[in-house]
Amino acid sequence: MTKRDTPLHLYGIKACDTMKKARTWLENQGLGYDFHDYKTQGIDRASLERWCNEHGWQTVLNRAGTTFRKLDDAQKADLDQLKAIELMLAQPSMIKRPVLDLGKRTLVGFKPDLYAAALQ
Repeated sequence: MTKRDTPLHLYGIKACDTMKKARTWLENQGLGYDFHDYKTQGIDRASLERWCNEHGWQTVLNRAGTTFRKLDDAQKADLDQLKAIELMLAQPSMIKRPVLDLGKRTLVGFKPDLYAAALQ
């Protein structure tokens, strides 16, 4: 791994197991990062729009989590990017995590091989 000119920004929720794996992986590679906990710090619409435009809202919205599954059927119906962003703004735990901002692009979710390829 090489040292980076652009700082890494890691977005997620501190207590999440997948987040812990991503943070440990980055630390083991000697890569520093700024951590943004969107459960306590919130998230701005511009970031969500950027991530959804890059990856598709279907990737960014965590439909497997309990927060999404607890929604009533009306809230889950007719989802599109605008509605998904509103849901994620209201309840940031519905954002898939982690989101790693590399500067020019982002990675959603944690897979060691994808992190390694992106950070070489």
